[in-house]
Amino acid sequence: MTIASSFWPRRTPLLGPSTPRDFATEPGTQVRGDCHWQPAPQSHPTLLIVHGLEGSSESGYSRGTAEKAWLAGFNVIRLNQRNCGGTENLSPTLYHSGLSIDILSVVAELIERDGLPEIFTAGYSMGGNLVLKMAGELGDAAPDRFRACVAIAPALDLASCANALERRDNFLYQNHFVRRLKRRMRYKASLYPEIYPSTELTDLANIKTVRGFDDAVTAHFCGFDSADHYYETSSALRVVSGIRRPTLIIASKDDPFVPFAPFEDPAVRNNPFITVVAPEHGGHCAFISSEPGDERFWAEARLVEFCRSKSLLAADPEL
Repeated sequence: MTIASSFWPRRTPLLGPSTPRDFATEPGTQVRGDCHWQPAPQSHPTLLIVHGLEGSSESGYSRGTAEKAWLAGFNVIRLNQRNCGGTENLSPTLYHSGLSIDILSVVAELIERDGLPEIFTAGYSMGGNLVLKMAGELGDAAPDRFRACVAIAPALDLASCANALERRDNFLYQNHFVRRLKRRMRYKASLYPEIYPSTELTDLANIKTVRGFDDAVTAHFCGFDSADHYYETSSALRVVSGIRRPTLIIASKDDPFVPFAPFEDPAVRNNPFITVVAPEHGGHCAFISSEPGDERFWAEARLVEFCRSKSLLAADPEL
């Protein structure tokens, strides 16, 4: 199902037009969102969608979710993480699973500058880890206008995901990620050779695993001691007990490289703000249903349904 979802034709003819917008997150760093604004945006809830590893705002699940949310009356922002979606020139830094500051900065700008009354965040895979990490770090300090959070197949425990990718039966996924990560890193180095000198990237060709990439590149250039240190400090599992906003996690028990065990951790299970929906099947960020139409991509429909149930504005019959 994971592979099928990647090649399934996705058309979103009913998604409203988008306008690009750059959000400042840290000094010298911006992330770009494709924004779909309803008429009178301040009268509508807003959904921020964050893609997964080596995805972008153009990923099928991002566009599919956006269309469903748009039709449900939401403003929608399909966010690109740093360096993704052709935005490598917007920041000298790399993207990684610990940058919840980027999500928080976008949420804060939408509240403070745009005056939007209800903000919902949703993330897929790596993006799911980011939105959960942000919500957990905010805890009781979460702004009132931040209403709820949804994570689809979130990489909740990064080390276990890296370990799962190293299984022989996950060779296709591992190879896919590593090839794209290395290609992006080479391009990034061509833009910022003073930060990423070729002498420090000589072993790039020999990297065969995501863990190897994170050890040699992510940790080295992003201030971590090692891949293990990066995984330990950046995994949302470390902070999910602090989440104080309604949160939906959808994770399939047959996900090939996001193990299910972390979703049974007491930090998740004992938090009354978190609801875990765990189908036996669904693959990774796929959840393809036999039902046609809006229900074909089942998790996308549940995501929007959950956000709408937590929105006071979406209950307006005029939406």
